[in-house]
Amino acid sequence: MKELNKQTVNKPELPVKILQFGEGNFLRAFVDWMIHKANEAGVMNHGIAAVQPIAQGMAEMINKQDGLYHVYLEGIKEKKAVKEITLVKSIHRAINPYSEYEAYQKLFLNPDLEMIVSNTTEAGIRYEEGDDLTATPPKSFPAKVTALLYQRFKKFAGAKDKGLLFIACELIENNGSTLREQVLKHAGYNQLGVDFIEWIKKANYFYDTLVDRIVPGFPRETINEIKEEIGFNDNLVVKGEYFHVWAIGGDPVIKEKLPLDKAGLNVLFMDDIRPFRAKKVRILNGSHTAMVPIALQMGCETVKDAFNEPLVEQFICRMVNEEVLPAIPEDLEELKKFSEKILERFYNPYIKHYLKDISLNSLSKWEARNFPTLKDNVLNLQKEAGKTTFSLAALLVLYSGQSEIAFTPNDTPEFVEFIQKSFDKNNIETWVKGIINNRKIWTEDLSAIPCLAENVAKDVQLILQKGMKKALQTIV
Repeated sequence: MKELNKQTVNKPELPVKILQFGEGNFLRAFVDWMIHKANEAGVMNHGIAAVQPIAQGMAEMINKQDGLYHVYLEGIKEKKAVKEITLVKSIHRAINPYSEYEAYQKLFLNPDLEMIVSNTTEAGIRYEEGDDLTATPPKSFPAKVTALLYQRFKKFAGAKDKGLLFIACELIENNGSTLREQVLKHAGYNQLGVDFIEWIKKANYFYDTLVDRIVPGFPRETINEIKEEIGFNDNLVVKGEYFHVWAIGGDPVIKEKLPLDKAGLNVLFMDDIRPFRAKKVRILNGSHTAMVPIALQMGCETVKDAFNEPLVEQFICRMVNEEVLPAIPEDLEELKKFSEKILERFYNPYIKHYLKDISLNSLSKWEARNFPTLKDNVLNLQKEAGKTTFSLAALLVLYSGQSEIAFTPNDTPEFVEFIQKSFDKNNIETWVKGIINNRKIWTEDLSAIPCLAENVAKDVQLILQKGMKKALQTIV
């Protein structure tokens, strides 16, 4: 079997125009895969230098293969199984800034550098007061960005065309805007000058983005078979789902600099991604959160198991069509097309998306993803959202310790303890009211929704008396 490197594969020499903080599975199966596709399509000619955000990382492994690796995608498209294997050639090199600072510095002071992409995890975009900007490199990601921008500012004498585009992929809301705020805060705290602060504001662009592709990563269980299939000893194979979408919001200059849509990729440029995020969260994430406590109590382990159960499939599809979509102020037919593409992913037999993993912090997830639908139905559309209400009842039963299955919630311990210790089988409505009125659990006032506690209590009684399957039959 052939080794994977520049001796065995013809790899183009691409100018490094992208500095990427993060070298893990997601960016390589999402952004770097897209850049490769756009390069191959002739709409871009961009090389990527991947930077380890922390001292321990994958730079050495990546360089051993000369930045080459395969992305192995499997999924469902228009209800048919699809598979795509791509040898990605967009990474020029990977670098550890902690051991190769001068080489890293040379990259970020490169006059041809155009943009910085990042996925430093949810914890990466955080402000650490006193972070030393003269360190090689600074500790936190926002401090690293401030330091490299200050050096660029000085090297190029504040030239406006030497600013950069920042495309943040961290899974937090307002990721790019938050990074910008923290960079400005570091600049102010370190007294780097009014001129530099103005240059950050006027010569650099920070984009909020929403990324979506399930990437399980390195396929340990089947790697030998995959190596045989691709014909290379590739130790950096990344497995992911076929579906992808990248929404990028902010100044329109990004459309010209990153024309991924022109390569046929599902990349959407918009002024403000908040409406798109709200829609996606309600449909996809809201469906996941509603489905988990129901499907777990029916003995399902994965999303695919759940959608193979006709009752669960029916429940989620009806909840989306009858309660979620009517509450979103957009064209209903377009919303239906969007939701069909989203829900099609639930049938993917190649991705093991475990329900217990999705169940992490389900209380806050239900409030963020499902409560807005419930509230809009009741207060704006003047109708009950019975299926969304049932999903909350299912969640409370699952957390109560009284469900048909043994389940240990992975959530805030004091909230779980309150739900379990206050459980009273002889007075379910009082128990539900106590949970709904507990403002430590919820950031919003759930009790403002008329009859919510009573309706949830009825569904809880139904589940406890009949079991989840028969209760679901009644609801569907």
